[in-house]
Amino acid sequence: MNNVIKFEDFTKVDLRVGTIIDVQDFPEARNPAYQLTIDFGALGIKKSSAQITTLYSKKELLSRQIVAVVNFPKKQIAKFMSECLVLGAVMGTDVVLLNPENKVKNGSVVS
Repeated sequence: MNNVIKFEDFTKVDLRVGTIIDVQDFPEARNPAYQLTIDFGALGIKKSSAQITTLYSKKELLSRQIVAVVNFPKKQIAKFMSECLVLGAVMGTDVVLLNPENKVKNGSVVS
């Protein structure tokens, strides 16, 4: 285990469920990636870059619910502005997306 944090630190991270509504190739990225557009319900639409091209096709990602951190500052990646961090489990060099077992309302809090 790395650094131990206090529970209060964890509560600062805003984890939400969203649905991917658009997926585009991202040829300018250093590593193969997609540009995702994600609907977070009342929080609005946010964009993210995700290096998930080896396990997921664009078609498989469309309409898939994911879990993301929505309160990080925006990050410039090439000419793309990433507004949230999509979460996944690292499996070697691949990333397996985290998602709710059942469909939930977009913007639902993950706790």
